[in-house]
Amino acid sequence: MNSKFHSSLNKMALFTALVLMGITMFYKDLIHVATANIWLNGIILGTALFGIISCFVDTLRLVPEYKWMKRFFAGKTSTDELPPDMLRPIAIMLNRAKAQRKNFISAQVMNGFLNLIIGRYEDQRDQLHYITNVLIFLGLLGTFWGLVNTIGGFSNLISILDFNDANIMSTMQQNLANPLSGMGIAFSSSLLGLASSLIVGFLELQTTIAQNSLHRELEENLADKTRLAKQAEADDSTGDVNLAVKDLTIAISRLERAVARVK
Repeated sequence: MNSKFHSSLNKMALFTALVLMGITMFYKDLIHVATANIWLNGIILGTALFGIISCFVDTLRLVPEYKWMKRFFAGKTSTDELPPDMLRPIAIMLNRAKAQRKNFISAQVMNGFLNLIIGRYEDQRDQLHYITNVLIFLGLLGTFWGLVNTIGGFSNLISILDFNDANIMSTMQQNLANPLSGMGIAFSSSLLGLASSLIVGFLELQTTIAQNSLHRELEENLADKTRLAKQAEADDSTGDVNLAVKDLTIAISRLERAVARVK
């Protein structure tokens, strides 16, 4: 693979290692934060894990695509050898042109190939964008959920307080746990949701850079093939003209011999 792909993959691996190191160092605090609302925070962490795995899968699946592209443009592939997914339609069309002994493509066809690949990249990026937005939404959902519990807890606390009672302070201390637990739900879900969205967003950015590096290299290879197409087309036209002149010369010679015989 090219240097930009390796750079993106190394950044993803290093960033993930740093995140795991931070989780290992502060796992007790993180467990305390996560257990403030085990169900919602569990969904957030599961969604974040799915997004991280999706980023690595989308990046690593470019490896066989890149290897096929290098072998194809080097002339080391057979017509039956196709890439796994991303470049498959382009491979089918290029192999078909190769079978028809057309060693060139037009600029219009090249643009169509590149637009097709861009469309496939956009499908993958939309999925990662959606995961990031879901994490932000879940964090905000936890925030409002916790605020609702907090407001409801304070409302219940005020309703049971008797301001003429001498023990009002002890009663307030005993019933403050419910509204404060709502604040814990709000802050823990917001923290996990925003942190997870930042992690998945960074990995998504590196995946996009890796995809763009493959796209640029494919564009360069197709551009070389397009320039060859123009030269090959000119050579074919010159060959056709020479063949036509040769046939015309033979026909004139035969006609001259036929006239000489008649005379």
